[in-house]
This record gives sequence, structure tokens and C-alpha cells, in this order.
Amino acid sequence: MLTRRTVLTATLAAAAVSTLGVRSSHAQKITKQEIFFDKDAPVLGNPKGDVTVVEYFDYQCPYCKKAHPMIKKVIKEDGNVRLVLKDWPVFGDASIFAAQAVLGAAQIGKYETAMEALMKTSGKLSHEDVEKALTGAGLSIEKLAAAVNKNNDKISGLLDRNYNQAVAFNFVGTPSFVIGSTLFPGYLDEKGLKDAIAKARK
Repeated sequence: MLTRRTVLTATLAAAAVSTLGVRSSHAQKITKQEIFFDKDAPVLGNPKGDVTVVEYFDYQCPYCKKAHPMIKKVIKEDGNVRLVLKDWPVFGDASIFAAQAVLGAAQIGKYETAMEALMKTSGKLSHEDVEKALTGAGLSIEKLAAAVNKNNDKISGLLDRNYNQAVAFNFVGTPSFVIGSTLFPGYLDEKGLKDAIAKARK
């Protein structure tokens, strides 16, 4: 009988093979629609906003976690920005595990709850740390595991596409952003983010 951890880990392993097996040559087929309007990518902020901010991030990235409250604040205060969140798990198995779990949560309407729980963590994460943060936020690991397994193709496909895009843009780490027609390969402070949004809006 599978435990809750082995269910998620089995899915994780399949996703890791799928994600790491992507060939960068596929990256040249990426379209604007896929970057800004991937139907499987979570969207926060104003879904009908006139500017889209795309963030490539990792739940183990300290700069991603540092920037997250500021990004939410800017998006909320602006009121007319779509925030597209693209998991790009570059820090190993625990990062892929976290991405899978949160994207599983998205399938049961709990994306923000799960994402916020992991963004509040600090330091390097283990599988156990991820589970503890999610259960601490009131989420059921059994339900997340079932959602991940049921939607494995969708979740793995999304991670593949995110990976392809990051490779195509020559991003070297997280966080990285696409705002309007401009790439931002690295951390943005509040002024930098606001300026980028204003430039995209012109």
C-alpha cells in the first residue's frame, strides 16, 4: 500500500524525468500565447489586466520568497495587472516536489493557500518541510496526492513548457520575469517592478 509520501514522490519522479528530459531545441517553437496565456498556468491579480507580469520562480529560491510580498503589494495596488506564476524548479527534487504539490492544489481550488504556505518558508526545503508547510495551512496531503496523480500529464506538461521558455530566454536562475516585451533575468525591487509595468503599459 502506498503511503501519502510515496504517492506524491512517485508522481514527482515521473515529473522530474519529464521536466529534465526537455530538449532546448523545442524552445524555439514558443509563442506569445504560450508565455502569457497558458491555460494551465495559475493567474493572480486581475485576470483581465492590461499588463501581464510573468514570473519564473522556485519555492526554494530566497530571492523569490523575499520578493513575493512586494510583488503581491504592487499588483494589488495597481489593480490592472495579471500575474502569471510559472514554476521553474531549479533547486532539485524538493523544488519539483513543491511545484507538483502546489499545482495539484490548484486542481482542487487551493492554489493560493498552498503557494502562500510555501512562500513563507525559509531556507532549503526537504519533502517533509513541504508537507509540513502544506498541512500547516490546512491542506490534506492525501487530497493533494490524488490531485497530482489525476492531473499528472497536465502538471508535467506545464512544467515542461515553463522549462522550455526559461531556456529559450537564457534565464540563469530565479526569479526571472517577462513583462510586456521585456525580459528581466533576475530580482526586481519595487521601483524596478513598477517601472517595468509602466513601460509595458505605454
